[in-house]
Amino acid sequence: MFPLLLPALLALQLLATPQPTDDELLKKARKIHQRVLTLDTHADAPIMMKGEGFDVGVAHDTKKDKSQIDFPRMKQGGMDAMFFAVYTSQGPRTPEGHAEAKRDALNQFDLIHKALKKYPNLAELATTPDDAYRIQKAGKRAIFIGMENGYPVGDDLSMLQKYYDLGARYITLTHFANNLIGDSSTDPDGPMYGGLSEFGKKVVVEMNRLGILIDVSHVADSTFYDALALSKAPVIASHSNCRALCDFPRNMTDEMIKAIAAKGGVVQVNFVSDYLKKPSDEHRAAKTKIRMSRVGKVATPEMEARIAAQSDSVSKAYASERASLSDIADHIDHIVKIAGIDHVGIGSDFDGGGGVNRLEDVSQIENLTVELLRRKYSEADIAKIWGGNLLRVLGQAKAK
Repeated sequence: MFPLLLPALLALQLLATPQPTDDELLKKARKIHQRVLTLDTHADAPIMMKGEGFDVGVAHDTKKDKSQIDFPRMKQGGMDAMFFAVYTSQGPRTPEGHAEAKRDALNQFDLIHKALKKYPNLAELATTPDDAYRIQKAGKRAIFIGMENGYPVGDDLSMLQKYYDLGARYITLTHFANNLIGDSSTDPDGPMYGGLSEFGKKVVVEMNRLGILIDVSHVADSTFYDALALSKAPVIASHSNCRALCDFPRNMTDEMIKAIAAKGGVVQVNFVSDYLKKPSDEHRAAKTKIRMSRVGKVATPEMEARIAAQSDSVSKAYASERASLSDIADHIDHIVKIAGIDHVGIGSDFDGGGGVNRLEDVSQIENLTVELLRRKYSEADIAKIWGGNLLRVLGQAKAK
């Protein structure tokens, strides 16, 4: 009889053990953030920085101006490092379209560099793992640069060297629509190449040579497998979630997650509600319509203002469907379960649609650590999730 009673007795003992309060968990999370290096691989701060008068060195209020990132709030939340994403929406695949995309991208690089020059006491450019740890030790924020969408490469392979020299350390091969590199997971017209284009294959090889991480967020499944097979270095998904938990082509299947892990790479979970939990059909249709309204067009301030207003209206209309900290942790749990603790991280997508209840901006990231502590993740696990895994992979970006 005793063996049958043992599980019940253990359960009773667990219930009798005092569980830490939220305040106790928050104190513990804060101490962990003081000890480990925290890194977010996908922050769309340059979108806000392009706005007239926005100063990333000054604290802002999320409710007032919708921004989620600045240097003071990074410090307040215990965020040591972020990849600022140079994002270009997919415009026309024409010489004129590519020229405009390059201009836009180079302007965003310039905005990041000017901000770092203006606030050398607050933040510094990082391009290597060693840079991140050195800058953290100095009490400053480490700013890496990634590129979301290979569209500004155009058909000019030499642009990869240009972007690398400016600090880019990953490039998301595609965005919401196909480009000259390969097929996107969400192009309304369907695939063009059945994966990587012939030019895209050259892009992957050159990125390996330079040491630019190949980012497979947003790409079609066929493009994913082409890039994974061709790359001699580990690949990352800089801001992707699990399709098993939220069925959307932007998310990774279990097989894709396992394949990234087998190659030594990492999947960085994002905070976008409709990639964390399945929204209603009406909500998804409204969001998809807004996203696709950029495709094939040259971005203008007027268009971006109109899209921002539409996005705000949809967010308010479907506020009850917003995701939670628990939803983020569920995706982390799932990746850990199928691929292991060494292959998961964080890519918030703040300033690009990321944000859930109780995690409204970068100043609140300790709340996610509280949720991980509640789920019995150790400090060593949390250090891996919050940056250690990604920095390991970044150190392996240059193909041997």
